[in-house]
Amino acid sequence: MLRSTRNHKLRNEAEMKSEYWRQDAQSMLAAKLAALDALKANSAKNVIMFLGDGMSIHTVTATRNLLGDSPEKVYFEKFPYTGLSKTYCVNRQVADSACTATAYLGGVKANYGTIGINAQVKRYSCEDHTEHRVDSIAKWAQDAGKSAGFVTSARVTHASPAGVYAHIADRNWENDMEVAAGGCDPEQTLDIARQLVEWPTGQQLKVILGGGRQNFLNSTVRDETGYAGNRQDGRNLIKQWLSDRQSENVTAKYVWSRKGLTELNLEHTDYLLGLFASDHLPYDGDRHRSTKHSAQADPSLTELTEAAIRVLQRNDKGYFLFVEGARIDMAHHSNYAQRSLEDTAEFARAVQQAREMTSEEDTLIVVTSDHSHVMTINGYPHRDESITGVIDYLADDQLPWSILSYANGPGYAGTYKKSEGRVRLTDTDAAYPLYVHPAMVPLNADTHGGDDVAVFASGPFAQHFSGNYEQTNIPAMMARAAGIGPYN
Repeated sequence: MLRSTRNHKLRNEAEMKSEYWRQDAQSMLAAKLAALDALKANSAKNVIMFLGDGMSIHTVTATRNLLGDSPEKVYFEKFPYTGLSKTYCVNRQVADSACTATAYLGGVKANYGTIGINAQVKRYSCEDHTEHRVDSIAKWAQDAGKSAGFVTSARVTHASPAGVYAHIADRNWENDMEVAAGGCDPEQTLDIARQLVEWPTGQQLKVILGGGRQNFLNSTVRDETGYAGNRQDGRNLIKQWLSDRQSENVTAKYVWSRKGLTELNLEHTDYLLGLFASDHLPYDGDRHRSTKHSAQADPSLTELTEAAIRVLQRNDKGYFLFVEGARIDMAHHSNYAQRSLEDTAEFARAVQQAREMTSEEDTLIVVTSDHSHVMTINGYPHRDESITGVIDYLADDQLPWSILSYANGPGYAGTYKKSEGRVRLTDTDAAYPLYVHPAMVPLNADTHGGDDVAVFASGPFAQHFSGNYEQTNIPAMMARAAGIGPYN
């Protein structure tokens, strides 16, 4: 029998009384009734889609605990409507961020590793795929006269944001060097960065904010912080983007630092390109812990979201905005549970910022994930124990274990020793922000999970997002709410 050896305090003593839970239920009922009144809303002028990459339901639950559990909650959990979406690819039960981007942005299931094309195209194909291209909801918005843009904490050419504008048979073809390494002609198979700058949907995006300068610069050129580019074709796609906007006689700004962003007059900016890192943006927790990647030096996802809305809201016809919290996924891949939860908390703050800057009467906000991860929450921790810590019980091997653990990943190396079995964990180990949480199967990176992910919605026609449905239904419901695209 499991026995606790510690004295534990309640996080919220009010929970001991029945009236606490009855009042909570009354508040919930009042919110549901208010949501019913909103069903008569007009169509959505604006649509904002938030994508927590790899944000499984377990991740949301653990983040809620990290933020203090009751009464603190992850902001978007307050949204009136919640559903579940099915995340598989056409050819894989467990999806990646490429095929899912085609699903939740374009409404079509695709093959693993491909972006913006249907499943008739196999991965790594160099052939012309024009007839099999899948347009995203960003293009549907542009065709309707609305503005469109995206924000990401990854490279702007990474799989999820590429789903907004790109059509390619391999998610790794972010620059011409990678296309050539894949056995294709870079002048015939345009890389993702070139598609962003040269193809119509990318050209018309009013806001592009994220990382990835390396894919826009030649290897002989160094960016503002001294990192060399990856390109081999001599192109400087940043200068090309600025030149194209200049020829259109519009106000276009390129920024590479948080300081540069804060100094912009966004109310007089027509087009905004912000590339704030050579590669991905830093983890949010690292922004505050590290002197190299300080909160003062790097913009947060919340700040980028605010900037994007301020530019896009200048269009009286409305806009579509895609916001990705990408580092949630990357931390999970390394079994960095605390980093992942910290980025989820920042993601939730960005959602809150967007909701507070907009009206529920004319702006639909949808929050979801592309796929899950294999992190789980182990029983039976007390409420006052840190969700990222060690559980206050001993297992059958008379050793404590971590509340959060992974089915696979690099954490295996620190979990087992061949001759001694499982390694003894301590609270001190788990308190380290970069602690690699235990894993059962050794892999250099943890895998995605195949379970359904949650969908949260607020605003016009948010009720459509209830139930359990294919991930491909998400853009259809967003488009119908906004009166755009093939589902109008």
